[in-house]
Amino acid sequence: MRSCRNISALVSQGMDKKLSLRERFAVRMHLMMCTRCRNFQTQSRFIRKAARRYVDALQSRLDNKS
Repeated sequence: MRSCRNISALVSQGMDKKLSLRERFAVRMHLMMCTRCRNFQTQSRFIRKAARRYVDALQSRLDNKS
C-alpha cells in the first residue's frame, strides 16, 4: 500500500499527465479507503477548475477591451 504522501503526489501528477495503469490502480484503491486523499483530490480539481475559469474570464475581459 502506498502512503498518503505518495498518493497525493500521484493525484497532482495525474492532473498534468496520464499516469501508468499501475499508478492509476494504486490511486483508485487508496482513494476508496482514505477520506483525506479523496478530499485532497476533490479540492485539487476544484482549485484547478476555478483557476481556469478565472483565466478565461480575464482573457475575455481583455479581448473585449481591444
